[in-house]
Amino acid sequence: MFIHELSPVAGSTHVDKRKGRGHATGNGKTAGRGHKGQKARSGGGVRIGFEGGQMPLARRIPKRGFNNIFAKPLETVNVDALNKFEDGAVVDAQALLDARVISKCRYGVKFLGNGEVSRKLTVKAAAFSASAKEKIEAAGGKAEVV
Repeated sequence: MFIHELSPVAGSTHVDKRKGRGHATGNGKTAGRGHKGQKARSGGGVRIGFEGGQMPLARRIPKRGFNNIFAKPLETVNVDALNKFEDGAVVDAQALLDARVISKCRYGVKFLGNGEVSRKLTVKAAAFSASAKEKIEAAGGKAEVV
């Protein structure tokens, strides 16, 4: 096979309609733009989101608070999930993934204080809530911020 033998798959390409080339073409005179009006003019048309002067949807919907586009969302895990691990184990993001406690971990893990922990563990995470740290340390473990 040579490069000059290559051709697109049948039906994947089509010839563009040539505008303004006489009325026999079906796209002559006004070239499919109709008669007069804003969209018939050269350079005419409205910006994206414009609704003819009606209050646009983007401005009708209520907005509240601040959305930080640079935020790195952490995966949240409750301390009761730590009971899956053996006594004395080191629990980090990889251990949680291997134990299928979490399914993904892009930026890190934050432990929350829901439930009880009954094992002495060394837990390494990006963040801990105050109650989670208390419960881990009360069980004799360590809560290390990585």
